[in-house]
Amino acid sequence: MGLFHYFPPKHETTDPELEKRIFKHSLVFPSLFLLAFWLIFLVESTIDVELAVYGIFPLKLEGLKGILFSPFIHSGYKHLAANSIPFFVLSLALFYFYRKLAYRIFILIYILSGLCVWLGGRDAWHIGASGVIYGLASFLFFSGIFRNDVKLLTIAIIVVFLYGGMFWGIFPLKPDVSWESHLWGSVSGLLLSIYYRKQGPQRPHYDWEDELDEEDETVEKDTTIYTTSNTNEYFGQKTEKNE
Repeated sequence: MGLFHYFPPKHETTDPELEKRIFKHSLVFPSLFLLAFWLIFLVESTIDVELAVYGIFPLKLEGLKGILFSPFIHSGYKHLAANSIPFFVLSLALFYFYRKLAYRIFILIYILSGLCVWLGGRDAWHIGASGVIYGLASFLFFSGIFRNDVKLLTIAIIVVFLYGGMFWGIFPLKPDVSWESHLWGSVSGLLLSIYYRKQGPQRPHYDWEDELDEEDETVEKDTTIYTTSNTNEYFGQKTEKNE
């Protein structure tokens, strides 16, 4: 299993050993990102440099680099700590449950959310991984609904339970918070969940559903419809019994 295909194309989900290997791989990417977040923060704090200039500054050429670098930059310990856990949990869920799409979805959320902030944000430096976090939460929630699968719906419910309060972050309630990153991250996740709704994990089809369909067809064929002989006498017509 390679880096981008860390699962065999066809495999039984009941294979516990394989699922363990996939779970372990799903931990790697979020862990590496999280490690980079903290290392960069420690370096910035230790040598006392200001890395906010590597964030996104809307409609400025020097702000374009922030599309790549801004998620790694945080304003302080509280900002970093607040982003670390949701980033790790949501990334892990994406890579484990959406293994065929995970890298593609993550990269697209990463780029789209940052690009939209660059195009439509306020004139300020936008930093932090919140845009990616909101994009992941949005994708997991709406994708679980669109796919109508019990397991994925459960993930969607858990996302709402753990991070439902994030919803208010898409509104301009705090002047020092980049609500634009939250908003465009959420929009990116929603659009991707719609576009990829027929790819990746799908609701399993069970044998008993085929049996129900066959029974319904049999009932329809064997059912005879009768009408009363005097239904249309008022209109000068007589309706005969169907045989």
